Amino acid sequence: MTEPAPEHLQESLSLDSTAQLLTRITAQLGTQLSLVSRNGIRRPMDRTPQQPPHSNVSPLTPAAPALVAVAHGSRDPRALHTVTGLLDRVRELRPGLDVRLGHIELNAPLLPQTLDGLGSGEAVLVPLLLGRGYHVKQDIPDAVAGAPALRTRTAVPLGPHPLLVEALHGRLTEAGWRTEDDGNRNSAVVLAAAGSRDPESAADTRRTARLLSERLGGVPVVPAYASAATPTVPAALRALAARGRRRVAVASYFAAPGRFASAAAAEAPWIAAAPLGAHPAVARLLLHRYDQARAGGAAAYETLMNTRFLVSA
Repeated sequence: MTEPAPEHLQESLSLDSTAQLLTRITAQLGTQLSLVSRNGIRRPMDRTPQQPPHSNVSPLTPAAPALVAVAHGSRDPRALHTVTGLLDRVRELRPGLDVRLGHIELNAPLLPQTLDGLGSGEAVLVPLLLGRGYHVKQDIPDAVAGAPALRTRTAVPLGPHPLLVEALHGRLTEAGWRTEDDGNRNSAVVLAAAGSRDPESAADTRRTARLLSERLGGVPVVPAYASAATPTVPAALRALAARGRRRVAVASYFAAPGRFASAAAAEAPWIAAAPLGAHPAVARLLLHRYDQARAGGAAAYETLMNTRFLVSA
């Protein structure tokens, strides 16, 4: 038979049990109170105060690098409006991504200001430029060099790429190009571009012209330039007319409206397409270049603490 516990031991056990019970009650009460907001509304049980509603991002998941779209800049007020619309489409496609804009010249914010605003963070620069040239090879690296604390990668230019051809075809269709024009012996297209003295820029434009020609059933697509390269748009139009091409469209190989785009369109003997602008295919391509650069592919240029090196695909 078990002997009864001494009186002082029984009292101690009773006090301990009471303390444990009070501790449990206090803990449960604290848990319940944490589910009540200041306005008296009870929060759902399956959410914690640290986790916002509908959040599917772990607090341990690192934020993606900011996407810095690098536009050329223009005195035409439509250009800034167009680029802003394009970046709005990008944000719709990738909610939560930090998307910023920096200009090489003429418009604010200038690229150095945008990079400075990112401090010592991480960013992927995506040129809103259609080929290789001075801005890609010199201006953008110079701006990055001025932000040594920022970890960056710079994507390759938007072109050439099939998504740009999709956008060009869409703009031509909007302007009046019809299916019966595809492969028509009377039809042709002048691909009007800005122009550059860099031979690689011209090579990129010629590649886009070939892709667009294939998309249009083999009609001739002649690259022509507003400056710094030949042929000019008027010269290309005259050459096509001499070959018997009477239905010649001008495709605007410009990211946004501006002086060069307007001058090229004014030369069109038939229809002139609008610049690429905020076409959905361009928004998808911008994110594609961003993802490529993050993965280190497509010959992305990475700058880390002001040291430049080429990352092979």
